Parts: sequence; C-alpha cells; structure tokens
Amino acid sequence: MSLFDVKDQMDTLVQELKQHNYNYYVLAMPSISDYDFDQKLKQLEALEKAHPEFLNPDSPTQKVGGEITKSFKTIVHKWPMMSLGNTYNEQDLIDFDERIKKAIGDDFQYVCELKFDGLSMSLTYENGKLLRGVTRGDGTKGDEVTANIKTIRSIPTEVKGENMPAYFEIRGEVLMHKAAFEKLNEERIENGEVPFANPRNFASGTVKMQDSAEVAKRPLDCFLYFLYSDENPFKTHWESLKAAKSWGFKVSEESKLCNNIQDVLAFIAFWKEKRFRLSYDIDGIVLKVNSYAQQQELGFTAKSPRWAISYKYKAQEVETVLEKVTYQVGRTGAVTPVANLKPVLLAGTTVKRATLHNANEIERLDLHEHDTVLVEKGGEIIPKIIKVNLDKRLAKALKIEYIHNCPECGTELIRKEGEAIHYCPNDEACPPQIVGRMQHFISRKAMNIEGIGAETVEAFYQKGLLRHISDIYQLKNKEEELKQIERFGEKSIVNLIEGIEKSKQMPFEKVLFGLGIRYVGATVAKKLAHHFKNIDNIMSANSEQLIAADEIGERIAQSVIEYFSVPEHQNEISKLKAFGLTFEIEEKEVVLASEKLIGKTFIISGVFEKYSRDELKAIIEANGGKILGSISAKLNYLIAGENMGPSKLEKAQKLQIPIISDEDLLNLLK
Repeated sequence: MSLFDVKDQMDTLVQELKQHNYNYYVLAMPSISDYDFDQKLKQLEALEKAHPEFLNPDSPTQKVGGEITKSFKTIVHKWPMMSLGNTYNEQDLIDFDERIKKAIGDDFQYVCELKFDGLSMSLTYENGKLLRGVTRGDGTKGDEVTANIKTIRSIPTEVKGENMPAYFEIRGEVLMHKAAFEKLNEERIENGEVPFANPRNFASGTVKMQDSAEVAKRPLDCFLYFLYSDENPFKTHWESLKAAKSWGFKVSEESKLCNNIQDVLAFIAFWKEKRFRLSYDIDGIVLKVNSYAQQQELGFTAKSPRWAISYKYKAQEVETVLEKVTYQVGRTGAVTPVANLKPVLLAGTTVKRATLHNANEIERLDLHEHDTVLVEKGGEIIPKIIKVNLDKRLAKALKIEYIHNCPECGTELIRKEGEAIHYCPNDEACPPQIVGRMQHFISRKAMNIEGIGAETVEAFYQKGLLRHISDIYQLKNKEEELKQIERFGEKSIVNLIEGIEKSKQMPFEKVLFGLGIRYVGATVAKKLAHHFKNIDNIMSANSEQLIAADEIGERIAQSVIEYFSVPEHQNEISKLKAFGLTFEIEEKEVVLASEKLIGKTFIISGVFEKYSRDELKAIIEANGGKILGSISAKLNYLIAGENMGPSKLEKAQKLQIPIISDEDLLNLLK
C-alpha cells in the first residue's frame, strides 16, 4: 500500500469514527455495534502508530469522544472524565495484570464492577447538597443537566454521614430498566415516534430533554461508582464505595473485591450468563486497582487510567432459519419488513422475529428464502439479523424481493428520494392506517380520550362506526348501535361520551399532534402551534415560513405541506372545527419588560450556545419586537447562529438586512 493510500485510509477511518461518536454520544442513536467500533478504532490506532506523520490531532484516538450539544450550559470537568481501555479478550486482562505487577509488585487487589450500559454522569456536592449534574461530553467538558438529574429518585439532593468531604464529585451511570424501556417504547410507537433501539439510548435522550417535567415522567435510575475529592479521606476505592452507600448513594451490590486475576476471570465468567437476569443492561465488567496510592503510582495515558480496564462481552449470537418475511403497515403508511424465524433461545428469551428495517437492509444481507441466519441480541431489545450463513444456503433458494404493493390494501408503494422507507399512500382506505390514526388520536399523549381504548377503536372500525377521526365526535348520536356491541354497556357508553366531550378542551398542540402528520411528534406539534398560533396559519404556510419555526427542517415542512394539500384532510379539519375542537393557542396578555424593540422585526435562524431560539423569541416579544415568518424587505434584523441555512443568509445579504448575533440583540436592550 502506498503512503498516499495509507493516509487516505486513515482519513476515512477518522471521519467514520467521528460520525459514529456523534451518533452515539450526541444523537443517542448508534449506527454501529460497540465491537465493530472498537475494531475500527484499533485499526486506526495501529496505522497511527506505524505512520505518526499522518496523525490527525482531531482523531478519535486522541480524545474520549462525543460533542457538546448547544441546549445546555457547558461545564469544564475539574477531574476529566476519561474513557477506559477495553478488551473482549481474557488474555488481554492477563497481560494487563502482568503490567500492573511489573509496575507495583504483587501486593494489590482489584475491585470488579458491573459495566452499566447507560449514560455517564458526574454529580458535584458541596456541604452535602447537590450542586450540579454534568454529562461526560467530550471528557473535558460536558452539559449541565442538574434540573433533569434532580428528577431521578435514586440521586439524593442532600446527603450526610461520617468522613464526607465538604466538596466532592461522585461519578456514575444513569440508566433505564428494561421493563420501563419496553413500556415507554410502546407508547412512543403508539404516538408515531421513532422507537429507541435500547434502554441506554432512551436514558441518554431523556437526560438531554429540555423539559425536566417530561424527564420526571420517565423512570430513570442511577448507580454511583467513583469518588473524587481534594480531601479524600479514604485509602482505597472499596472503602469509598462503602462510605458512599452509607451517605445515601445507590451503589451496586454486585461489586466484588478480588485478590488476583483468577478471581477477576471467575467474576467475569459468573456474569456472562447471569447478566441476562438483571433488570438492566450491562455490557461488560470493569476492574480497578483498589489502592488510591497505587492508582496514583500507575498514572494515566493521554485518555485512559493505567490502573483500570473494562472487559466487554460480545453480543449474544445464534443461528436459526428464516421461515418467511412479512410486512407491517404503520399508521403513517410506513411499511416495515419483519423476519419470521424458527424459534431459538437467545440471551435468555425465545426469539421468533427480528426486524429487517427496510428494503436496503434486505439487499445488504442478500436474503434468500429459508436462509440460515445469524441473529444478535446485545444491548438491542429487538433482535436483528447480522449476516447469512452462505454455506447453508439451499441450492435453488429464491432471493427475497421487497414487495411492490401494500400487503393490506394492494396499493402500489412509494419511496421518496433519499429515504429508506417505503410507504402506502392510500391513507384514506388502508385499514391499518385508518385504525392506527384513530388509535393515535385518542392516545394519552394526544387527545387522552377516556372511555375508549385501542381495542375499542378496532371494534368500532370493524362495525362500521368509525372511518375518520371526526367520526369519534358523532358517536354520541349512535347510542343504539353502541349498545349492540358485546361488553359495551350503558355505563361504558356514558364514560365514552363524557371522555369525548372533555377532549374538546385539549389545547391546540395536542390536537395538532393527534392528527398524526408524518414527522410531527409531540415536540414538533408544540413548536408549530406556538409559532403559528392557529391551524389556518399552518395550513397556508409555505416551506420557508415553516422552516422559520424553531426546530422545523425541510423534511417536516414538506410533510406538513403535503398533509394539508389533501382535500380529505382539509375537510376533516373543517369537521373537527365544527365539533368545537381547539385549533388556536390561547393568547396570554403580554406585559412588556421594555418598549425598546417596538416597531422592530426579527427572524432567528441557526443554533445558539447560550439561548434556545424559543428563549430569544421570548426576549424579543417581551421587549415589543415582532417575529416574522420569512425574509423580506420588511425585516429589520436577522439573528444568525451556527449552522444557519445558506439560502436564508444569501437572501438577507441581497436585501442588505443587518445580520446580528444573540449578543448583539442583548446589546440593543441595554
């Protein structure tokens, strides 16, 4: 391989790994397994060692990983949150043990701990009171998420006990138990939102939510496992863990003090199978030299302590046979292929099905009928097919071809350019879409209609009582038909009608979310409602005006425009208006903080470090200013942040509109 090829390979690996880091740490949606990531990282490390002249200072090997989101205050860690070296190989642990012995002799112990698959967190306490909670971030600085952390019941806001330093940090892992994850993910699917892949991602996404009230609704937990202080009164890590527990912190009962590497390997073997009985996910075991003095003597590399290492279990894999591929149609028309498998035991549960995601995945796997496939279930709750065993492929097996027509209504499927998902466009006559849309509308996070559940909606559809959302509001006129339905008595009918009438009081953002517009989840619906004030403004908005709303991108804007361009949808809105549903936000009387911006118009675009776009909008309106929907000659100021759209910037420059920063805005108020 030429030097040019070597450098090109290294640059490619750097970019790949940085993207995977971003997906994992920032988006909380990993696109590669831990094992595959580690193999790529080791490949890059080997190339950098052989060719130091091509070492990129921004290489993932030179830092812990991750980026800082713009939503929270950035805090520099007093003690860097370093990553651990890791291995999937027991011989590497034996070699690690030999290096420790060469450095400090044979007189030492290890503390073995479960490696929780969650979100790393640093908690700072002063005089026994919780001062702040900060995420790992990039290892040197992270996001302050104190308000969200305070909602986690296992994290004490105040502690007391013997030998407690006046100021200390305690590190741990925020996680979500598997049962809670499955329940919340079901609700997410019901609401038409993309489900999280595993509990770790759900926990990470929750901790980084802007609304702590929403965080409080999700049952997070936290195990603490390391103490930092300038006045640490303890000589060993084991002593500090016992003390932390006595102060009121949740410390894992499964940790163990080990006298040698044989004890460590036995601990690893014990948890290899037993880990599946835990209510939460672990992906390995961490071992740390127990003595703080010996830790100090061993020191650190640029990114990891020399006195600790993690052993990671490989994801559980098993072979089975693909029996057939079926297709599920969701309420938005998305068609998802599912692999139906010969039942097989995997990671403590019987697996019969595995997700195939989309047509691209079927093509990537090169699936054929009755293939023998390798199925994995690591941190993923839903099993997935990793690869096909080509040696066992049947001689005349036919290739699996993705379907062209909807399995429910027969309509030809569509697939938009740049998207991986196929859709059934027949939303007005495709049964699972009709039923799913109404089930979404009555759900707790949408209209929360008491007295009617998902099964009831299905039954009413089968009886011909419901075809559209608006039909729900005509049920009060169909009491005789309702009485004919099995197990639906007079009391049930009264509760149903009361629940339907009560739902008319639900705010505009809930109604908008309940309509089930593709890509418009609860948060997006709230943003649209508060930006446009009423449904008519949203229905008449063009793409540029929609994108001007906070967190609305081109894909969402296009979906909204397409939805409201359909005559049937327009007719449905008219009917719901007539039934008295809320289609505008309740305007509150604004008391101006000042009149300094009266007569001034603004557009906010991009991402800002200190403020969200909603906060900047509130500042402008509180001082008499007005937010416009699009750039025109009437605009006085464009407030520009990072990642602002180039077309918007170009248009503002062409019209010679002053482009200012968030700091400039605040200066206007001085």
